[in-house]
Amino acid sequence: MSDKAILEYQGKKYEFPVTEGTEGELGIDIKTLRSEAGMITLDRGYKNTGSCESAITFLDGEKGILRYRGYAIEDLAEKANFLEVAYLLIFGELPNKAQLDKFSNDIKDQSEVDEEMKKILDGFPKSAHPMGVLSSLTSALIAFNPSSVNVDSEEDMYKAIVKIMGKFPVLVAWTLRKKNSLPLNYGDDSLGYVENLHEMMFERPGKKYNVDKSIIEALDKLLILHADHEQNCSASTVRMVGSSHAGLFASISAGISALWGPLHGGANQAVIEMLEGIKADGGDTHKFMQKAKDKDDPFRLMGFGHRVYKNFDPRAKIIKRSADEVLGGLGIDDPVLDIAKGLEKEALEDQYFVERKLYPNVDFYSGIIYRALGIPVEMFTVMFALGRLPGWIAQWREMRLKKEPIGRPRQIYVGENLREFKPVSER
Repeated sequence: MSDKAILEYQGKKYEFPVTEGTEGELGIDIKTLRSEAGMITLDRGYKNTGSCESAITFLDGEKGILRYRGYAIEDLAEKANFLEVAYLLIFGELPNKAQLDKFSNDIKDQSEVDEEMKKILDGFPKSAHPMGVLSSLTSALIAFNPSSVNVDSEEDMYKAIVKIMGKFPVLVAWTLRKKNSLPLNYGDDSLGYVENLHEMMFERPGKKYNVDKSIIEALDKLLILHADHEQNCSASTVRMVGSSHAGLFASISAGISALWGPLHGGANQAVIEMLEGIKADGGDTHKFMQKAKDKDDPFRLMGFGHRVYKNFDPRAKIIKRSADEVLGGLGIDDPVLDIAKGLEKEALEDQYFVERKLYPNVDFYSGIIYRALGIPVEMFTVMFALGRLPGWIAQWREMRLKKEPIGRPRQIYVGENLREFKPVSER
């Protein structure tokens, strides 16, 4: 195979090196295209443009493969906990017991949030969307931690990482408690990362906190499955913002805003809203499956298929088992969840959906689980953000350590040519 790609235009040929990834992915390095040929590439949405070389996550949408640092997502979800996966993503290797204990303890030591942050939270009305609140609170952390991170110091980088890992769950819990008019708290240091998060979210004054083990296991799996997903919209945003040498907290805040959109992290919220709509219409799942197959019908089936995975979403296979366990174990009687089960059954058996590989994706099942656990629909994307936090940190850290240049896409200008300015009296 040639290690050069040749572009021919108007009788001239230009050669560009071809780079190959460890999984055989090929990319044409066009950094000299503009200087040599006077051209740029036009790739709307960057669907065919690699912005970086990364060692964090490998994704093969055609084969339904997802790996973090070389480890299959199936193994990690089954055998690791969220903090182990976070350490793996950020630092490149699974931690030994001493490393994991230190990581966990250092995160707990950094979990307190300045009391003045409560004043900022008080400034939001209860109607404020939790993602807007979370993004603002994360950005506000900068004011209480104003010193910039020295990226040439592993110690400084580590401190910044455990600081955001410690404080972020508190901000998530406070966002929910603000919405539910509950007093703010800090949880219990004797609990694990995910169980402590759950207690901070749902503990009630004067009542003993109890939680089913299956709930914590399902939450742990969900966070692992959402921890990273290659160069998606929010990860690319974190890298782009960080490329200006903006700090970690500011870059994460930008990632939260990117995740907020319904085409990205808001998809699991859209699933429940769709199910609510079907319920309000009478709950006939077959009717809506037929509407989904009608290309002239504006109805869209949310939570089925994926823009990257052209086969079954590997994360959906894992979380489907958790969804079945949680719904079965909790004995929940919810007509909306019954509708979800009906849609799932029909989609897995309907030839139209099977042929097009429109299987339920991770957003479909995560929405179902979050609803079953009593998490409000507006909080779904906030939970997604908590899961994605270590991935964002890993992307930011990798970008800074590799001293990547500031992101600055080009454009093809299609506006007016030079025009003569006329005074207002002549317009």
